[in-house]
Amino acid sequence: MAATAIELVTSRAVTRGESDSATLTYFIENAADHDEAQTALLAAAPATFDTDLTIESWTVEPLDSDNPTLSLRWNGTVNYAKTTSTKTTPETGESSFSFDTSGGSVHITQSEATVQTYAASGETAPNFNGAIGVERSSNEQTVTGCDITSPVYQFAETHYVAAATVNDSYKGNIFSLTGKVNSDTFRGCDPGECLFLGASGSKRSDADWEITFRFAASPNRTGLSIGTAITGIAKKGWEYLWVLYKEKDVSGVITKTPQAAYVEQVYETAAFSGLGLG
Repeated sequence: MAATAIELVTSRAVTRGESDSATLTYFIENAADHDEAQTALLAAAPATFDTDLTIESWTVEPLDSDNPTLSLRWNGTVNYAKTTSTKTTPETGESSFSFDTSGGSVHITQSEATVQTYAASGETAPNFNGAIGVERSSNEQTVTGCDITSPVYQFAETHYVAAATVNDSYKGNIFSLTGKVNSDTFRGCDPGECLFLGASGSKRSDADWEITFRFAASPNRTGLSIGTAITGIAKKGWEYLWVLYKEKDVSGVITKTPQAAYVEQVYETAAFSGLGLG
């Protein structure tokens, strides 16, 4: 005789709890082993309960616990839980955002301040006014500098753009703005702080494209100083600051000292409203 499972009359008296869950209990007979009992239980239990609950787990236990291998009668329990519907595919016109503040590397030749100097016995440590890594080679001196982590805020936006919008003109406009710095305020960045790194896109369907736009932001600075002689320097985030050094005889010791500082524009500027990101 085939195994069968019968729901107990007391099962639905206490089925639904306060946490969107329910439990149904069954009596199973003529099941020679665990697999037969489980098959009968799942055949009898509804796939859904109370319209919005689905099977989460189940158990079967022999009634003859002293000799389970010979038991033909089993208790069965089926637990139900509410399935949360989550939308995994963004719709056309939707967007997602991500960011990274791990910073970027920049090469500097001038320190913020010389904290301490140490000289060998009988020697004097020359004052280089903050120049980093001054090296002598024959009769010349060079300032080698060092690499440091500079504040860089990188962020990306993924937009799902209607296919009719993504034509050659649209792609060309994105291309023309790549490598440009914002000339107007953009995503909380003042003019000069945000660099457009470019975009990548792929067509999801006939309806739209998935396009990711990438940016990097570096803060504008004012009141910068090079040593003690050059002060009040201002530079925008993506402008480049470099220092000209001259050799100076200090008590018979030739040193490298800052002579002038230059702020260079190395990126063109443009209005990022042309990206059409809103």
